[in-house]
Amino acid sequence: QVQLVESGGGLVQAGGSLRLSCAASGRTFSSYNMGWFRQAPGKEREFVARFSWSGLTTVYTDSVKGRFTISRDNSKNTVYLQMNSLKPEDTAVYYCTADYGGGSAARSWAYWGQGTQVTVSS
Repeated sequence: QVQLVESGGGLVQAGGSLRLSCAASGRTFSSYNMGWFRQAPGKEREFVARFSWSGLTTVYTDSVKGRFTISRDNSKNTVYLQMNSLKPEDTAVYYCTADYGGGSAARSWAYWGQGTQVTVSS
């Protein structure tokens, strides 16, 4: 099991940047695959970014490619989502997630953080 706590959300102007952090409990953090999802009001939870099973490559949804970067620091048990060139349509609650496998479907992930709000204004 792992406990996930997100931070770093907030209000930013369009074109600006934010970096989200997800702190994970336990010394076995590196054993899990990690990812980020988001959910806007009235919409389903959407895949944003994840590592491959190996952790050596990354996967992104088309709408954030070239703007968002997922990374992790295993020594700190922390995963990050660097978000650049933010757009109003990026406004959502962002969730950190973990699993031994994972994929692009939310139901394939076992552990979730509480979410952090990101609001992008024009």
